[in-house]
Amino acid sequence: MSTSFDSALGLGTNNKPWIKVINYFLWALIVIVFAGPLVAIIVGAFSATRDPSQLSLIPQNPSLENFSTALDRNVMLYLGNSLIVVGFGLLFQMLVSVFAAYALARKKFRGRGIAMLLVLATLMLPEEILAIPLSRVLSDVPFIGINLINSLAGMIVPVIAWGFSILVMTEFMKEVPMELEEAARIDGAGELRTFFSVILPTCTPALGVIGVFGFTMIWDQYLLPLIVASDSDMFTLPLALRSLRADPEVGLGVVLVGATLALLPSVIAFLCFQKSFMRGLASGAVKG
Repeated sequence: MSTSFDSALGLGTNNKPWIKVINYFLWALIVIVFAGPLVAIIVGAFSATRDPSQLSLIPQNPSLENFSTALDRNVMLYLGNSLIVVGFGLLFQMLVSVFAAYALARKKFRGRGIAMLLVLATLMLPEEILAIPLSRVLSDVPFIGINLINSLAGMIVPVIAWGFSILVMTEFMKEVPMELEEAARIDGAGELRTFFSVILPTCTPALGVIGVFGFTMIWDQYLLPLIVASDSDMFTLPLALRSLRADPEVGLGVVLVGATLALLPSVIAFLCFQKSFMRGLASGAVKG
């Protein structure tokens, strides 16, 4: 069996020169299409041009002036706010997802089907429909004595439970053999030990999937910070990019600096969860 790398078109095993040329051309085209905009953003962040039509993939007269201006515009504060929201939000979201999925997948109780239906229903409602009710709830109901409006807590609490993560974990936990759980109980393991020592370790691929998608969902939030933040000091980076773009005194390069800072955490998060993420997708494909 050939161990050579196969392209997506199945041309990798052919040693003919013209086939290799086509392969290289297709790979270069794919890189340009997918990496071109990212490279243009990064290059534009180091460029002094204010005209979007003059952006290029080749840096010309690179400068750190845009980064200096971005620091003066509190971009790092907005980045810090985003990191706090996504850090705590993702942590609590994954905790809620695994415990809720354990109950829905491994326990039998009255109303389990209705509970699962309600979880699915939350995925069918656009954020715009929930904007007004959510703003009323956040303004009228304090969370453990904390006013949620104009606070980072107000951006964290609504994302703690996400139907997609619960659904993914539930379907994955359903596939864990019941014999493993029964064997742990025969050995004297309690409920929590069975969960943490038997069930959860087998769901590592699913944790990678909900980690990547959960991070992206929280990091890209725009409507929620728009509802919660009434003071610019509480802005997250996606919301701050809107303000920077509307500021006539700020050039395009400063906006691209903010866009670059907004892109990097998503790339880093994917690289951290990449192995588990790919295993989770592969496991889902095999089960499907």
